Amino acid sequence: MQAMSEIRNPEIWESGELKIDWVRHHMPLLSGLEKEFRETKPFTGLRVALSVHLEAKTAYLCEVLAGAGAQMYITGSNPLSTQDDIAAALVHEGMEVFAVHGATPQEYESGIRKVIEAAPNIIIDDGGDLVSMIHENYPQLIPNVIGGCEETTTGILRLQNLNREKKLLFPMMLVNDAACKHFFDNRYGTGQSVWNGINRTTNLIVAGKQVVVAGYGWCGKGVAMRAKGLGAKVIVTEVDPIKAMEAYMDGFSVMGMAQAAPLGDIFVTVTGCDDVITADHFKEMKDGAICCNAGHFDCEVNVAALKEMAVSSRPARENIQEYVLPSGRRLSILAAGRLVNLAAGDGHPAEIMDMSFAIQILSAKYLADNKDVLSRVPGAMLHDVPASIDEEVAARKLADWGVVIDKLSEDQRIYLYGNSEK
Repeated sequence: MQAMSEIRNPEIWESGELKIDWVRHHMPLLSGLEKEFRETKPFTGLRVALSVHLEAKTAYLCEVLAGAGAQMYITGSNPLSTQDDIAAALVHEGMEVFAVHGATPQEYESGIRKVIEAAPNIIIDDGGDLVSMIHENYPQLIPNVIGGCEETTTGILRLQNLNREKKLLFPMMLVNDAACKHFFDNRYGTGQSVWNGINRTTNLIVAGKQVVVAGYGWCGKGVAMRAKGLGAKVIVTEVDPIKAMEAYMDGFSVMGMAQAAPLGDIFVTVTGCDDVITADHFKEMKDGAICCNAGHFDCEVNVAALKEMAVSSRPARENIQEYVLPSGRRLSILAAGRLVNLAAGDGHPAEIMDMSFAIQILSAKYLADNKDVLSRVPGAMLHDVPASIDEEVAARKLADWGVVIDKLSEDQRIYLYGNSEK
């Protein structure tokens, strides 16, 4: 369990600390929990392995966990979203960090391995790489694990597959499915941060353009809503007939990607699947079309196919690679097809991640508090975040906003729920 941090430059910690200090003042829920947990120390003696996009808001979550007694072992969940000055700031505070911006596949995997080799008791995952690694390569360390938390749709799909096959061997909290996570983080957080990333990268106007959003889950809803608010005409592509119907009734055009390909100016994939935009679609796109991805992995836009088709390419701007096709048409890929809101931006707004990370840390505490009663039966390892945690986070957020809501009287409670507990 000996570990020594592997980061790019430990000397740039002051820049990272400034970023962390900024978000600290805009994340009141975490600040409140930090104050409480510094006194109660609920994670004393526990090793926490964390793989989340390594930027300022994540760093503050790590600070709160460390202040609550946890020994922190940290890596990034995306090679392009790691900010080196943030990594340096966490190392300066005494935490173990294994992440560099622009990591090679080998360096990225090494970071995942290093935090797993610390023999964690609790795992906080974003996309499922930590959970997959410990099951595939370190089964001898699984008895140390109390459980983990997963905060993405993609990660939960991977967990569900493991659980269905009875190969998931410790409890996992489905943080992404908590109401205060996906209703707000996935919709409002993704919606704003994706367009922050696109706009700062391209410096082009959105109004009047035809935007194609692939996928109408909670993230896709947010991206489409913000595109409409910026003045774009929006097309939604879907494979789910119910979601497609919802997009249509929300006022968007709905069609297949083959139909949308020649129409779009900006394409945003938000599906969690692979090969959403392929060579067949690139062949039909107009000159100057821009493609980017807001799903977890860099497989939704088939960049390899575009590279093979192109007669030349060049970096047009930072985080924009332009490809010239044999016809002379130019297509651009943002952030190498990785998460545009993090690889070409700063991710979700601090106030949004305040709720998501409050759920993360309260779910991790729930695991620690209930380690002796949570199911460890193969096939029954997935656990919803308790409604009490969701309600606590919502109540704290409303209080921060100064919003007062009604409460049921005892008669109303009985009318709705009878004599059952609620």
